[in-house]
Amino acid sequence: MKKINLITLGCSKNLVDSEKLMAQLQCGGYTLLHDSHDTSARTVIINTCGFIGDAKRESISTILEFAEAKKRGEIDRLFVIGCLSERYKDDLKAELGSEVDEFFGVNNVEDILRTLGVQHKTKLLGERLLTTPQHYAYLKISEGCSWGCAFCAIPLIRGKHVSAPIEDLVAEAKLLALKGVKELLIVAQDTTYYGLDLYGARRLADLLTELSKIEGIEWLRLHYAYPAQFPTDVLEVIRSNPKLCKYIDIPFQHISDSVLSAMRRGHTRRQAYDLIRAMRERVPDIALRTTLIVGHPGEDEAAFAELLDFVREVKFERLGVFTYSEEEGTHGAKHLKDEIPQAEKQRRADELMRLQSEISTALNHSKIGKTYRTIIDRREGDFYVGRTEHDSPEVDGEVLITSATPLTFGEFYTVKVVSANEFDLYATTTF
Repeated sequence: MKKINLITLGCSKNLVDSEKLMAQLQCGGYTLLHDSHDTSARTVIINTCGFIGDAKRESISTILEFAEAKKRGEIDRLFVIGCLSERYKDDLKAELGSEVDEFFGVNNVEDILRTLGVQHKTKLLGERLLTTPQHYAYLKISEGCSWGCAFCAIPLIRGKHVSAPIEDLVAEAKLLALKGVKELLIVAQDTTYYGLDLYGARRLADLLTELSKIEGIEWLRLHYAYPAQFPTDVLEVIRSNPKLCKYIDIPFQHISDSVLSAMRRGHTRRQAYDLIRAMRERVPDIALRTTLIVGHPGEDEAAFAELLDFVREVKFERLGVFTYSEEEGTHGAKHLKDEIPQAEKQRRADELMRLQSEISTALNHSKIGKTYRTIIDRREGDFYVGRTEHDSPEVDGEVLITSATPLTFGEFYTVKVVSANEFDLYATTTF
């Protein structure tokens, strides 16, 4: 049977890669499953992540799981693609070459298609087999990254930043809209760098404006905005264009000048505070999501205290914390000493998240009695589960809605918040 089970690990950008590969394979006559336990697929492709330690361990564990399934005769062919395979292909071959049929890197789509007897079709530009709910999709606007942060291996894996042309992205978004997509989540390693390599200037604001003109697209949500040299014209688009969610995912990573310098982030503490102030002044009611790294080389107790104060003062609507993971080949691995014990890194992460828990609870309780436009994702038990413009799927809180009238997935409704906890809002429909 020409059936393939494609397993996707890692980030949303990896998911887009999988969806585009699936479209090519489907055009080549294959039936596709995604992240499935259906044993009728005799060929399995694992799209791996190689970003940080936990992600690498998950990728290796998944490869081993399906390698055992192959030994038991449950599958016939096993292929490994993606970031881990790009970064550690020789090591993986040495350890798992007898169980895995072949390893492919991040830019070997034509090679894996050829191996599977499929001709790569350029006419499928932008075509994807969506794995998300029909009403939202990720739109990857560029590949790679040119910053070279001390802790990050992405430039080693994906190369320097390469923007996709505006006309190609608009064409892809139009295809998604025809499939019923109403919300586009804009992703890249750094979305704010968009256009600099291709047009000689940052063109993210122009791209967002063009995407907002597409019939059927109602929400555009910006992820992975780099703080240094942030293009402030984007704020005006978010403020004035009703299709732009008042939401920015902007990973600051730290606030101490000494740690920011060690990280090679390209901005200072003062610049970070100034940018946050500008965002909140120019876009009232904006929700800011950030990620922070604790335990980076050079983070002493004073620097960590600065980080706590930063979170306490800014009160981010959404926040995630990672412990520093030394990655081979990075500037940090070559030039900095990873001297902070993992237990201490975890203690700092836990302390930050306890603080954020208090902030999130207070912010959510402040929404009680207010009304919000909400998109419905699914139903769970007695609740319809939706999101406001301040909530991105998978990573943020949700709105749990009770309604005497059936609600339609992928449609927008106005709901009134009646209670809240740290993570979620509880609401009722207003009709």
